[in-house]
Amino acid sequence: MERQKKVNYLRIIQIDQILATDQSHTSKEIAKILETTPRTIQRDIEFMKDTFRAPIEGDYRGYRYTEPNFFIKAIPLTEGEAFSVAVLEPLLQQYRNTPLETQMLSIFKKIESCLPDKITIDTSVLDPKISFIPDRVEIIKPELFKIIFDSIKRSRSLSFEYRPLQKTSFMQRTIDPYHAVCQRGNWYVIGKCHDKGDVRIFSFGRMKNALVTNEKFSIPKDFKTSDYFDSEMGVWLSDKIPVEVELLFDKEIATYATNRIWHSEQKLEERQDGSVYLKFKTTQKNELMRFILGQGHTVKLLSPQTLVDELKAELKRTQEMYEAEALH
Repeated sequence: MERQKKVNYLRIIQIDQILATDQSHTSKEIAKILETTPRTIQRDIEFMKDTFRAPIEGDYRGYRYTEPNFFIKAIPLTEGEAFSVAVLEPLLQQYRNTPLETQMLSIFKKIESCLPDKITIDTSVLDPKISFIPDRVEIIKPELFKIIFDSIKRSRSLSFEYRPLQKTSFMQRTIDPYHAVCQRGNWYVIGKCHDKGDVRIFSFGRMKNALVTNEKFSIPKDFKTSDYFDSEMGVWLSDKIPVEVELLFDKEIATYATNRIWHSEQKLEERQDGSVYLKFKTTQKNELMRFILGQGHTVKLLSPQTLVDELKAELKRTQEMYEAEALH
């Protein structure tokens, strides 16, 4: 098995094509064509004999096929390699409605087209058994990606109309786009807002009529993406200084809590009563609050007290909303 891992299968196919010419070729000649060493060619030929039962006659002074119609019909992939190929197409469903889906499929097709015709992969048995449930993503026009990425690449300011979450109308904005980030299928751009004078995060899905301007900009030397999003929690801009949070998971979801890495620097403890204690630092207050609210009674925020107070206030507003509806 160790020997098989080191084999260059593309080179095996190339040797096969050379030997299929009905002429004898020395290992030195083949090595020169394939830009490798005669010793490597000799090892590959022995592998071809052992693995594919290739009817090769001769020694380093000259090799040829004894059967004129023989050719290597397939290249064996490991189970892991075959699985990776099989899941590629459904995996790309996570990037649907973005240019990345088309581009990644195009790249894969180009790789396939570069391989010799004799390489075959049968993964049909795997496809029906693999499914991906992607996160819900915002509707983003494909041309918007090109405009934003072009703006970032060329270091040109970006002008667009934007609809904030709290508004029902669009407003004109111009930013210096520093960095783009994808979180769970949704795309955001981090940049300095000309109107507000500071660095902010804008959602692709709430932009329209974007244009790359002729105004050039430079990214400040002290700009760090880690100041604006926590790659382990989310991209919602809150405090630049991380806060230490403590959570308590109910025993009802203890397995869920312990089987997941919440943060690379987390402290996680299973308690005697079955509950699970978790502590870590993050800048993503909004993302954290959404998570806790979404878990209901199964997750309790222990600290910091400022966030506990905000959480209580939010729960009170929610309760009042439903009580008001009940009175009507």
